[in-house]
Amino acid sequence: MKKANVGNIIEFRDGLRGIVEKVNENSVIVDLTLMENYRDLELEEKTVVNHKNYTILNEL
Repeated sequence: MKKANVGNIIEFRDGLRGIVEKVNENSVIVDLTLMENYRDLELEEKTVVNHKNYTILNEL
């Protein structure tokens, strides 16, 4: 399993996407405001995603 780095764009849980802001030992903190429909989904601005639960879409 490849871990994301800060600045990578990842996809997780039913197509949600975000930019990795911090990498922890078992998870990443993701900024969800990247998505165009972010406000419509009524989500928090940031969330935590376990390394097992995402795929890297864009690497820097």
